Amino acid sequence: MRIVLGLLGGRPAALGVRLALIAVALAGLGGFVAASSLGPAPDAIRVALTEQARVVELKGDDLDVTGFAGCERCVKIAAHVDAIRAVPAGSFIEIDGRQATSFRVRSDRPIKMNGREYGDTLELVRNGEGIAVVNELSLDDYVVGVLRGEVGERWPAEALRAQAVVARTYAAYQRMLNAAKPYHIVASVAHQMFVGRPPRTSVAWAAVNETSGQVLRWEGEVFPAFYHAESGGFTEDPRTVFAARNMPALKPVRCDFSAGSPHYYWNLDMKFADLTEIMRKNEVAVGAVTAIDVTERTSSLRATTLTVRGTRGSARLRGNDFRRMIGYDVLRSTLFAVALDDDVVHFTGRGYGHGVGMCQWGAKGMAEQGYTARQILEYFYPGAVLGSLGAR
Repeated sequence: MRIVLGLLGGRPAALGVRLALIAVALAGLGGFVAASSLGPAPDAIRVALTEQARVVELKGDDLDVTGFAGCERCVKIAAHVDAIRAVPAGSFIEIDGRQATSFRVRSDRPIKMNGREYGDTLELVRNGEGIAVVNELSLDDYVVGVLRGEVGERWPAEALRAQAVVARTYAAYQRMLNAAKPYHIVASVAHQMFVGRPPRTSVAWAAVNETSGQVLRWEGEVFPAFYHAESGGFTEDPRTVFAARNMPALKPVRCDFSAGSPHYYWNLDMKFADLTEIMRKNEVAVGAVTAIDVTERTSSLRATTLTVRGTRGSARLRGNDFRRMIGYDVLRSTLFAVALDDDVVHFTGRGYGHGVGMCQWGAKGMAEQGYTARQILEYFYPGAVLGSLGAR
């Protein structure tokens, strides 16, 4: 087993994600520098497994590591080891006493990080106060890892096929949007869950292979095909949820296929004292919270605006911002009612997620009733067209 560390020419790369199609054209003119001078393969996607790690530990067999930094003299060293440890060092990353702006790690066998296996290539890029770990792999290999992270492998085949098309569409859009940046997409609920390379025995491979190259298009263009775990009975217009331009005018639909979902109904009780602390941490200066009112709702009854009242005043918050402050996994959706009881706020709600696009549990229910993947996609994305990634 060996590690090869080399220092080659390069310079720091700016990081960030902006959800605006015009950024693609601007980025093509310059302004961003990829972490590696080689750039990704045409069909590759670059996935940030973590964005600001303070310590990165990788394990594998025969790891090859190359460093990229501005230097006049290139130095390479070799060592028979099967693990590396990287930490931030000023504006650089340090591995085994060597510093560079970024490192590329390659292996013919899986590379392990945090108990999961990743293949092909990992890159370590200095980002903010920490290190971004970027996995470069083919688009379909990425989609397989998304299926395993988002819906598992026991769901009906047609639901898995529908999920594969949607995940590929979303990923293709993000890849286009962030083409000139060090990574295209994040492996978390911020974008899509990605759990690394599944074994070849995974049924997710069949769903991806059978839909290879298929994406959804809106008015001829690949678009961010959002989806969520559970709609609670109605999906939502993306323009009421996402504060970004170029959102497709997806028509909300009624979803009667997911009533058996474990997320269809939920309840949450929070103490006023806990809410007060959350508001304070998010610089919502209302003092001690005394009341919460839903002041505006969408046509699907999701809370678009809330008024938080306290001992020092009141504040109006977007429903999605309020949910983010509480925690996406705590306040499962903005489809809720609020009741006050002494020192406790009771939230009674339905659904899990933002409500835009495909309801995953609804897709499962439709597949169980005999609907095909195409029919599922047509139902949740009315007006979108199923086509080929390479065709326009």
